[in-house]
Amino acid sequence: MIKTTNQPIVFSAFISPLSEKDKPKFDLLQPLRQWLDDLEIHNPKVAKFIAKLIPAQCPFERDIMLFGRKIAHIPPMCKLNPLYDQFVGLRFRALCYLVDKCGEDIQSYC
Repeated sequence: MIKTTNQPIVFSAFISPLSEKDKPKFDLLQPLRQWLDDLEIHNPKVAKFIAKLIPAQCPFERDIMLFGRKIAHIPPMCKLNPLYDQFVGLRFRALCYLVDKCGEDIQSYC
């Protein structure tokens, strides 16, 4: 509590400690996320397999056309995947391995 000439100011109304329900919960996918982030690519066959397996863009995104006019758009659903960032990072590392270590042209994977 801070006293001023007019009236006391109570800071606890503005700053409250974290309660049990506000604390971060245990993330069940964290070990899998960590494993995917730590995965290193050392084999060209594995790198090619990963680059082919993980698409460059979301395959679910579509524009629905009727008589040449767009009547609806289906947004990309891939970002709903809780491991989306890890898969994109893994694909990027595989492509970088193919370019840097193998000297391959990766345009066919894009």
